[in-house]
Order: sequence, then C-alpha cells, then structure tokens
Amino acid sequence: MAPPILNLDGIKLTFGGPALLDGASLMASAGDRIALVGRNGSGKSTLLKIAAGIAEAQEGAVFRQPGTTIRYLEQQPDMSGHADVHSYVASGLGPADDPYRVDYLIEQLDLLPGQSPQTLSGGEARRAALAHVLAPQPDILLLDEPTNHLDLTTIEWLEGELSRNSGAIIVISHDRRFLENITRTTVWLDRGRTRQLDKGFAHFEEWRDKLLEEEERDAHKLGRKIVREEHWLRYGVTARRKRNMRRLGELQAMREAYRNRSRPTGSAKLEASQAREAGKLVIEANGISKAFDANQLVRDFSIRIQRGDRIGLVGPNGVGKTTLLNMLIGKQTPDNGSVRHGANLEIATLDQRRNQLDPDQSLSDALTGGRSDQVAVGDQKKHVISYMKDFLFGPELASTPVRELSGGEKARLLLARILAKPSNLLVLDEPTNDLDMETLDLLQEMVAGYAGTVLLVSHDRDFLDRTVTAIIAPGDNGGWQQYAGGYSDMLAQRGKIPTKHEPVDRKRRGEPGLVSPRPDRPVSKKLSYKQKYALETLPEKMEALSAEISKLEAKLADPNLYETDVQTFNATAAELDIKRNELTAAEEDWLELEMLREELASS
Repeated sequence: MAPPILNLDGIKLTFGGPALLDGASLMASAGDRIALVGRNGSGKSTLLKIAAGIAEAQEGAVFRQPGTTIRYLEQQPDMSGHADVHSYVASGLGPADDPYRVDYLIEQLDLLPGQSPQTLSGGEARRAALAHVLAPQPDILLLDEPTNHLDLTTIEWLEGELSRNSGAIIVISHDRRFLENITRTTVWLDRGRTRQLDKGFAHFEEWRDKLLEEEERDAHKLGRKIVREEHWLRYGVTARRKRNMRRLGELQAMREAYRNRSRPTGSAKLEASQAREAGKLVIEANGISKAFDANQLVRDFSIRIQRGDRIGLVGPNGVGKTTLLNMLIGKQTPDNGSVRHGANLEIATLDQRRNQLDPDQSLSDALTGGRSDQVAVGDQKKHVISYMKDFLFGPELASTPVRELSGGEKARLLLARILAKPSNLLVLDEPTNDLDMETLDLLQEMVAGYAGTVLLVSHDRDFLDRTVTAIIAPGDNGGWQQYAGGYSDMLAQRGKIPTKHEPVDRKRRGEPGLVSPRPDRPVSKKLSYKQKYALETLPEKMEALSAEISKLEAKLADPNLYETDVQTFNATAAELDIKRNELTAAEEDWLELEMLREELASS
C-alpha cells in the first residue's frame, strides 16, 4: 500500500453545542479515489477545509506530506480580485506548473478568458472554479459538490478528466452516478465520526444500512439488559450490600449510555399536497418555436402531456431547457405555434436559483408568510415547528434568517414550501442541487409516486433514471425529441447528447460521416455499399472495443501500478480514453444506420 500523503487522525471540532467532528479520520495516498459522504450538516465540508489547511481542528493530528500540492474546490469560490477568467484560473498554478493547462481548460469548459468573474452565471462560475483547481494537476484534489450547476456533457467530461488524474481525489457529491463512476473508497461521516469502506460508492448504501441495523440491534440488547437489571434490583434476593451497590452502579452507567447514545439523523417527510384531479390532457403544444436574435432555442416542437406523465428535460446549459419549460407551463409565449392547458391545472414550481426565498425573512416566516404560526398544508393547518421537523429543521432555527441557511437547508426549505401548496402539476428545475442522498431518496419516492404530472429539469442521471417516464432532449438547430424511459433508455435509443456547440458535426470531431445530419440531403432509396458493410461489421468492432476496454480497466484497477510504473499508468489511462471514444462513435454510427435501415424498409 502506498504511504499516505494526507492523514487526518482523531479530528475534533465543536461550535458550542454537540461536537461537529468527534474523532474523525481521513487518509489519502497517491491515486486514491475517495467519496466522502454523510448527511447535510454532518461536517463533510469542514473536514475537507481542515484537510486543505483552511480551517483548524481543536484536537487531533493533521499530516500533509511536505511539498504536496493541494487544491480545494469549495461550494462558493471567491473570485474577487481577478480582472478576468484567465487570471483567476491561472492563479491556481504553481511556479513549476504548465501554463498551457489554463488555455486548455478554459477551452474545454467553454469559458471566455476575458470575461469578468462578477458576470458569470452559476454554471460558468462552477466551471471556472473547476479550471482553477484542475490547472496545476495537484497531488491532492478536494472537491466539494463539483457537479452542482454543471450540465450532463460537462459532468461526463469531468469524469474523463478525473480518470486521467494521477493524484489523490476526495470528493463530496450528491450525484450518485458521478460517485459510482469515479470512486474506489468510501468514507462515511456520521455523528462526528468516520467509518471507511474499501469499495466505491456503488457498495456504500448496502454497507451503511447493515451497520445501522447492527447499531439498532445493539441498542435493543442494551435496553433489554437494563430492564433485566432493574427487575433484579427490585425483586431479586438481597445479597451482600457491596455487590448490590456495584450492580446499581453498572445499571446507572448503562442507563447513561442508553440515554446519551448518538442516534442517526431522522429522515425528512416529503409528501406533496394534492389539488383536485386535473383533466386527462394536461398540456398540448403544437409546433411551438422560440428564438432570441439569431439563436433558435426551440423549433417546431409538439407534445401531448397527459395526467400521470413524469417528463425530464436534459441538455447542455444554455440550450433552451428552461425556455421550453416556461413555454409549456405558460410563463413564456412562443414565437410560433400554440400551447393549450387542460382543465383544473394547479402548478407548484421549484426554481433552481432559489429566487423564491427572501434572504431577510426568518425560516418560520418563509413557511407561514409571516402571518401566523400555522402552515397551510393542503386543506389542513399545521404548527410551523411541527412542519419544520418534517424537513429536519430544529426548533432553534425558527428565527434564523434565510441568508444564513446552508445550500442544503435552502433546498429543503423550498421543497417544504412548494409541497405544502396543493398542486396537480409539479415543475422542478434542478431539484437535486445541495440535497443529501437520504433526502434525495425521499424526493425520488415522492416524485415517482406523485398522483399528478411532473416536469423535471435535471442533470442528475441516476435521479432521472429512477423517476421519469420520458425524456425530452435537444437535437439540431432548436429541434427537440421525446424518448420513452429514463436517461439511460434515451442513450440507448439515440446515443450521447451532443454538446451545445457541436450538435452532430462528425467532421469537426474527425469521425466518419456515415449518415449525413443535413435535413436537406436527398434521401436514398437503399443503403449504400459502405453503409451496409458498416452495419454488418460494427457489432463485431464494438464487441472487440468492449473487450479491450475491460482489459485496460482491469490493468488500471491494480493499486500498485501507479506506484511502480507511472508512465505505464498514464499511457494506459490515455489509451482507455481513446478506446472509450471509439466505442461511443461506433455505437452512434450503428444506431443511426439501424434507424436508417428501418426507415427505408418501411417506406
């Protein structure tokens, strides 16, 4: 095993109440891929800040190997003091780092080098912050919610970039698919302490549930033992007084341990208030289009959305998801076409930018409107403190201003507000941002079981797969297409989502153009010889590429490879990336040819 380049041991930290960190530990060696998981407010970000040297522990030992480069991506990066994006990204470099990395990352992350950091959107600021920490290729990379505000194509690019990184990576994220794809070790921070699983995040939840079951079983055994001891003290035969006093002392100690045992944080209770049932037809759009100047965001799109449908909208940032969503729910008027709503439609909307919250309001006033201490939940009234507890807010937070809440707490507050409103159409724009995984599980169950209709914009692939019945994805020049099933089903039907700047331009990617994307191309009555040959040989090619990829992945899985042969590790990682790209291109070609073959056969 490689020696640690970072070791935190017995870390303790408190802010006046119960200890936030109470003996937490975290260790990383070169090449480690660690998921740091835990509930919102459990201290994950604080532990990363201590690892980065930004915060100090009150007790415990911190070791960083001398000369080690550490970069920390925080949730709200400070870009002040920088005139433009290029200078901010370059400020992450050390004296010996390659300045070319700055230009490379700015281009890859679709940033404008001369843009002022103060004018960046949430997604642009997150991409700039990623470029800042990735530029020096640090020995230790600490990432706090790196996928927040990123679109799917950027998340997938980031996964590839991290797979080629030879340093240690410790990541906090709510994105299950992202963690499953990049991690090999999981550290669970729970009630101030850490426990480690030497497997990636894909195995975490089963392991966590087993530990909690064992803990509950031990607590039950302790409780039964206390009952037996109390019975003995009351009704047992009196023996020597000294022995009785000893057993009484043991009983008191057991009572104290049972009373003060640390319990897992409860789960939020997510239940949407139901309005009267909407008509069978919820939304019908016919040939709607929308353009801003020369930018065609939506072109000639039609859809019928019926009661009970759960539809996800996906695509790169800026491609027009929110514009399309707003036209469907009537917040924007299309340039062409029409939108018709069904009867009895009552909409509840979650805005990803949190604009619905007044930062100066207290938490309780944000729930009640400041008019009373009661929350209207559907047709019923509920005391605000009781309703706060349903969403994991303690009574002491009732008077806390909204601006002082964490990102996860604001997300839960918004959910509490919109779920109290009677609705039969839920419109959720990036609802998973800042939520911990336990709350995500409950949100998923609520969305999947919602009796009405759901329109959902999300970049969380796992959440989409678990909740929606159809996906709407972008095509060329403002075209949008509907696909049955979740995100993985959509990929199986159409292949990877194109980026914003190169929808289907194969020549720009250096790929063979077997099927022209140009809509004005004359359609042939049959496949060409080249297309027939490709259709026959591509499955064999894809199978061979899959086998090569498996061998390369197995080679990289050797924990000693990087330590013993850095050049081989880097060359293998680069070759793996090439083979994966070749497989993706082959799959896209085969899918397009198969669709063309079926189209010609039916004509």
